[in-house]
Amino acid sequence: MIDKRVASLAEAVAGIADGATILCGGFGAVGTPDDLFEALLDQGVREIEIVSNNAGTGRRGLAALIAARRVRRVVCSYPRTSDPVVFEEEYRAGRIELELVPQGTLSERMRCAAAGLGGFWSPVAVGTRLAEGKELRTINGRDYVLELPLKGDVALIRADRGDRWGNLTYRKSARNFNPVMAMAAELTVVQLREIVELGVLDPENVATPGIFVDRMVVVGGPS
Repeated sequence: MIDKRVASLAEAVAGIADGATILCGGFGAVGTPDDLFEALLDQGVREIEIVSNNAGTGRRGLAALIAARRVRRVVCSYPRTSDPVVFEEEYRAGRIELELVPQGTLSERMRCAAAGLGGFWSPVAVGTRLAEGKELRTINGRDYVLELPLKGDVALIRADRGDRWGNLTYRKSARNFNPVMAMAAELTVVQLREIVELGVLDPENVATPGIFVDRMVVVGGPS
């Protein structure tokens, strides 16, 4: 019987190894798997690389992992969103690395990893420092930069509802990066508000099919 449910947050993040590349859903504070971040902090993993839209807010969730110096590198689009105090402290002190990636490029790099593609040609970073060291090509008179796939060892995502097979729905803008990250990682771990019986979810509303989900844990509160 297919059943992706686990009993606790600790079980959800069990076995995530030091040095892992972790894709983290969310857009600012919307749709972020904060409880999974806290569980990862308790689990003790170190030297991880975080791929996220931003670099944490306040001192909870992702920011708590950074404050505990468990993160060696962040790949993100917006390291300076509201209240990015922890990341700024660590970055200015030289204790954490940053790779800045435009938001659309970040999403497309993960989509390429999910689809098994070798990368894509983008005009976005041409002529900027973001293109340094990357392959350039002129296509039909326009310059492009080769952007490579971005694959995760683990994806930590947040959904609204799911069934035991792992089919997921999201609430409004909490959908953001979560679906593409679920597709682009070897192991996908989900915190969600509610697990429902098979057949309750309208297939037209399922944004992440269960084939991309490995573990799910119910966490109370809005998604």
